Amino acid sequence: MWRRCKQLGVAQLGDGLVGLPADARTREQLDWVAEQIVKFGGTAGVWLSHPATAGQEHDLAAGMAQARAAEYRGVIEAVTAAGREPAEVRRRVLRRLRTQWRAIDRRDFFPPPDREQARQALAQLASASTTEEQPAGNLAAP
Repeated sequence: MWRRCKQLGVAQLGDGLVGLPADARTREQLDWVAEQIVKFGGTAGVWLSHPATAGQEHDLAAGMAQARAAEYRGVIEAVTAAGREPAEVRRRVLRRLRTQWRAIDRRDFFPPPDREQARQALAQLASASTTEEQPAGNLAAP
């Protein structure tokens, strides 16, 4: 269940205590996780709460943004490494990294600048792969 919570992008607040922004999607997902825990004999509940101060809310959002930023930086590093690979390897890596980027994006509630940098890196890798596939005489074709 912990992996499922991590896929949702939770912030671990304490032992067995996680936080997510309260929206319909996250609520539904947390309800499902709680149901699964109970189904397997555990104890779980979904509680709605609010940070007591604006500072606590800011710290929680910043922590979640930092976690996603690290994931986006991993995508950027993988794009850089893929740029040195042969075209067929780059295409395979590009597909995998696009899937990875979308998964990160789904759990990114407070997008850091690294999100856009990763998106641009993926676009550049795709463009380089596409350009390399075209015959030399067709490079200027629209």
